Amino acid sequence: MPAFTHRRARREDVPALRPLMDAAIAELLKPYLPPEGVEASFSVMGLDTQLIDDGTYYVVEEGGVIVGSGGWSRRATLFGGDHSAGRDARALDPKSESARVRAMYTHPAWTRRGIGRLVLDLCEAAAAAEGFTRCELAATLAGEPLYRACGYEILERFAAETPSGVPVPLLRMAKQLRAA
Repeated sequence: MPAFTHRRARREDVPALRPLMDAAIAELLKPYLPPEGVEASFSVMGLDTQLIDDGTYYVVEEGGVIVGSGGWSRRATLFGGDHSAGRDARALDPKSESARVRAMYTHPAWTRRGIGRLVLDLCEAAAAAEGFTRCELAATLAGEPLYRACGYEILERFAAETPSGVPVPLLRMAKQLRAA
């Protein structure tokens, strides 16, 4: 097993994160969506730099190379990148609302090695430490098996609207957190 390290993402990581995310979207969604669905996914997925600025986004490295990333948020936006419409920076109330797990990506060459679980563990622990008792996320069809295996349950299936008119199927999922 590779010796993964992790740290909080920095703005300087953005040039390495964008191609990682593009590769993950382009390759990992292929078994689940037709080509036009994969292409449409780029308009609703990607990096939300607010997560980096908030200190809630992590990178996973192997040998100094970023091989995965993901984070959580104390803000209302459920999914989407800087370019996505409908983002909501409203602060969530940990007593009555769920933290958001956001922008989880693993480079296609590094899947099925525990990167996603590592990032989820980091996110859940940090959210619990801030008083959140529950996490929600918007899963792609490719991400659903990981999230189910980690205890997330489907709340609803929906489709994100895209500028091209091709809907992108997503699943709103949630998990109760253990107290910090």
